[in-house]
Amino acid sequence: MLITIEQNLNNIATNKFPSTRYLGSKLKLINWIIKHLSDLDFKSCLDAFGGTGVVSYSLKQLGKIVTYNDYLKFNYIIGKALIENDTKLLESQEIEFILTRHNAIKYPTFIADNFENIYFTQEENSWLDQTIYNISLLKDELKKAIAFFALCQACIIKRPYNLFHRKNLYIRLSDVKRTFGNKTSWDRPFEEWFKHFVIEANKAIFLGKEKCKVSNLDVFDLPTNYDLVYMDPPYISSSGAAVDYHGFYHFLEGLANYEQWNKLVDWKSKHHRILPIANVWTNKHLNLSAFDELFRKFQDSILVVSYRSDGIPKTNEIMDLLAKYKKHISMFSYGKYQYVLSANQKSKEILFIAK
Repeated sequence: MLITIEQNLNNIATNKFPSTRYLGSKLKLINWIIKHLSDLDFKSCLDAFGGTGVVSYSLKQLGKIVTYNDYLKFNYIIGKALIENDTKLLESQEIEFILTRHNAIKYPTFIADNFENIYFTQEENSWLDQTIYNISLLKDELKKAIAFFALCQACIIKRPYNLFHRKNLYIRLSDVKRTFGNKTSWDRPFEEWFKHFVIEANKAIFLGKEKCKVSNLDVFDLPTNYDLVYMDPPYISSSGAAVDYHGFYHFLEGLANYEQWNKLVDWKSKHHRILPIANVWTNKHLNLSAFDELFRKFQDSILVVSYRSDGIPKTNEIMDLLAKYKKHISMFSYGKYQYVLSANQKSKEILFIAK
């Protein structure tokens, strides 16, 4: 007999997933999503487009064998910190080491040399160079991942719109009346935010019933031996506007690839983005066939798809594709749900379950 979600959640310790400002995060929707998954008979599961990791984290709490996957390296490292990690915490002496400028170390200066007046002040840029290098010196990979998570979250919260899509440090520094954002958060020192997010991460760590793992692969390169596959691919609105996570968070991807960052940058762009990567999920002419290929690949698993009612492809097209591979398909609607930074007040959150 399946244990109900209420019984499972009652048995979970007080671990809490960290706060997040990630575009498209399912944090506020997670209870609704898990409620619909609780009656499904599965043990192993794949979170194919893992993002923040909140779905993987909740499935880990329910005792599932979870594989978190994301094609962005910075998300993969965060997945290591919060999903793969069962016991490691970042301790006070390690935090002190990370936040100290050591006289014996010759620190790199890539961010300070190349990102002046783009995202952060020069003092902050130098601090980032120093801190990412100190993190790289930690010997334990899981502790290193926790520190990296905290650094990424500190970067995001100090950014207008919480994104890196344009050169707009001036928004934060201008002495004008604002109708959005939180200047207090923007101006709070990096060091304070780093400590804050380390505490959040440490509180989130718990020993899962089953061993969970993470991967950093294109979804089409993943194995298929999962009871259930949860899919939340990048969203394309009815207007054709795509959510480009690679473009929105390229600075964090640069931090994750610090030693190779110089070779990845599009130097012609004003905001020094990483060179774009072709992605079928952000191409409205290709993503319908991509969905078809994805459903075919995982047709032996229970398929769960998070979607939006005004997305491209249309919801009836998703239903038709699922019907090619599955006999029983359900569609659930959360109702109107507006993501942060979205002006779309009509779109509804949709969950497809195909068995």
